[in-house]
Amino acid sequence: MTGGPRIVIADAQQLMAEALEKLLDVEFAVVGHASDGHALLEMVQERRPDVAVIDVALPLLNGLDAGSQAKRIDRSLKVVIVTGNEDPDLAAQAIRACASGFLLKRCAGSELIRAIREVLQHRTYVTPLITEGMVNSLIRSSGGDGLMNELTSRQRQVLQLLAEGKSMKQAGSVLGITARTVAFHKYRMMQQLHVTTSAELIRVAFKRQLA
Repeated sequence: MTGGPRIVIADAQQLMAEALEKLLDVEFAVVGHASDGHALLEMVQERRPDVAVIDVALPLLNGLDAGSQAKRIDRSLKVVIVTGNEDPDLAAQAIRACASGFLLKRCAGSELIRAIREVLQHRTYVTPLITEGMVNSLIRSSGGDGLMNELTSRQRQVLQLLAEGKSMKQAGSVLGITARTVAFHKYRMMQQLHVTTSAELIRVAFKRQLA
């Protein structure tokens, strides 16, 4: 165990929990495993970790509900969901409910470490393997007075490309516009939502739509 940020792991599969601990213990201080949602809440109460790495499929109390309740115990806790479920609607629900990070179990170990670093800096991280589906879900579900109705068609396109991890230059190339025009649309959306980073733009877009 290192002296780094404190991590708890919640996964019903002991083998997976041990593998995650071996991966993370090089850089972080893994302070415990929980095999169900109730055990996770007890661990958060007793050990006050900085980050909880949680599988959705926990017995007794599912990972999303457990993550939400854990954040009520400690508002500073960061939740990173690691799941085998690739449903983009689940990813959007997780970000809305409690998560600062969302990864799939088929992601590389280095991506989990990156996600934890990001959430510790108060940023949001969603694996590129699923961000496209998340944004498509957001756009499909737009209606009423939701945020997506406030955005122009071009702004929606820019938002999707940024969510997929493309640079402004790459997004411009896809859309047939200049990087400067992409930047204009990006910063206009950021002004509308009162945010300062691309990650916050995407996070707030989902929360505003799905709230």
